[in-house]
Amino acid sequence: MSIRLTHTFRHHLASADRPLYGGWITTGSPVAAEIMAGSGLDWVLIDMEHAPNGLESVLVQLYAVSSYPVTPVVRVPAGDAVVIKQVLDLGAQNVLVPMVSTAEQARDVAAAAQYPPAGRRGVGSALARSGRWNRIENYLAEAADHVSVFVQIETADGVDNAADIASTPGIDGVFLGPSDLAASMGLLGQQNHPDVVAAVTRAFDAVDSTGQPCGVNAFDPVRADAYAARGAAFLLVGADTALMARGSEALAERFIGTHTESPERTSY
Repeated sequence: MSIRLTHTFRHHLASADRPLYGGWITTGSPVAAEIMAGSGLDWVLIDMEHAPNGLESVLVQLYAVSSYPVTPVVRVPAGDAVVIKQVLDLGAQNVLVPMVSTAEQARDVAAAAQYPPAGRRGVGSALARSGRWNRIENYLAEAADHVSVFVQIETADGVDNAADIASTPGIDGVFLGPSDLAASMGLLGQQNHPDVVAAVTRAFDAVDSTGQPCGVNAFDPVRADAYAARGAAFLLVGADTALMARGSEALAERFIGTHTESPERTSY
């Protein structure tokens, strides 16, 4: 029996006629993952960098979202070839790698996600969900068609190198992280500072010059709208934990009159 895989995030971006909006899954909960997947958002990010997620919990969340018309992307904790291999073997078709600041780092990421001779991904698809245990016809030969790889620029150096990073063979797009970018610029916690916004838009222009899609994290709706108007192809506009925190605070404020201060609530 031959099984077909869904299109990758790369394919969805190429066919989209508007920015694609996503939500972050950071609780590690398959219930939260399913709730987010059924919300009507275009994509969800299952996070392994800042969330309590290991391989087993990521696998369960991939199962939880699989019946919904939403594209899951898994952010690995680092550009580690072993972790990238394991996440791909789980059946994740779309990966995001954080803290990529140079074209050399981007090349290492691309190589980790591709089989030889193009890369150095370990061959184990017969044992793994990625190739559906040898039920995906020609998976090894066509694996690059079933996987998309995105890298996250989060430093001032990364912005300077954005065009070279985006044009790296095997990299399908770039995602901007304003929080760490602000920190690298000496503006910790000031994601909406004019200098940070200017750096993000400069990276947009650099990536756009290569023909690759560029995305950004923006929990502030006004800032998200501005980035979308400026050319962001995909955006993260909220997270399960943030929605729960702000929603529960609103309940407490409404019914009890309590108020929990949370500076710059819409930021990450």
